[in-house]
Amino acid sequence: MGEWDTYPPYTPHSPYRLLEVVMIRRLPIAALVVTAALMAGCAARGVRIAELKDQPTKFDDKTVSVTGTVTSSWGIPLVPFQMYNVDDGTGSITVVSRSGRTPAKGTRVRVKGKVGELAMFGGRSIGLHIQEEDRDYRDR
Repeated sequence: MGEWDTYPPYTPHSPYRLLEVVMIRRLPIAALVVTAALMAGCAARGVRIAELKDQPTKFDDKTVSVTGTVTSSWGIPLVPFQMYNVDDGTGSITVVSRSGRTPAKGTRVRVKGKVGELAMFGGRSIGLHIQEEDRDYRDR
């Protein structure tokens, strides 16, 4: 190996080796911090239904989580979605589900999904709903 094969000279005590060691030791910590930040940003935010209705544009197309009691549910055979209403004590919202059967009236659920609306008319949200991504049944 010639003198100019590695330039600048790379020795175990060179500043370049020290920089490499520092970077290798800090890389896993930086990766962990970035991963934690991304996971926190992706987590569904638990909100009250009244808050969704008061500020629909704030939550539009955002993933949220609501917990409440099913007040009504309906679906039509051969239609690929079903709907049910959830009431958390502060208000009621329609949930659109594509995952099989709807929960029965009186069932306590936690629903995670994206908030959407059909339209805004005169500053009011029309058709505010949650497009279900996940559903858990809660104990009473």
